[in-house]
Amino acid sequence: MTTQKNEYSYYKVKLRELLRSSFPELASNTKFIEDRSNWAAKAYEGAFMAGNPVEECDRIADAILFENLHFSKYDTVFRVVCEEFDTLMADDDLRPFALKMLPICKPVFARYELTENFQDSPEYDRLYSELTGTIQIFIEQNGLQ
Repeated sequence: MTTQKNEYSYYKVKLRELLRSSFPELASNTKFIEDRSNWAAKAYEGAFMAGNPVEECDRIADAILFENLHFSKYDTVFRVVCEEFDTLMADDDLRPFALKMLPICKPVFARYELTENFQDSPEYDRLYSELTGTIQIFIEQNGLQ
């Protein structure tokens, strides 16, 4: 039981790190973090007990831990803010502004199927342009405040 508890804590820390940096909208969802971490630890243990190599156990656990967390809307909005609007604000304001824009940009993201490889698709450029326009309109109507 101690081993599973340690693995559970490991997965909790690993997931929280990703959520803080790329999925801040989920970073305070303790149930999500608890459930995913627990499932990943159990999956690792089950795979290990079935005789899989450690690398395969890690792959299985990570697949569960990071399911549907491959494309970050926040990272995309942050990239647009940094590349298109960085001259309008101080560097320290870029992340908070991107976080503020995330709900504003939600309808834009809803028009796309955001798969694991979406960033490498031709659709990504169109999404980028639409996000830039949405943020520009927001700034024109509301300012940076």
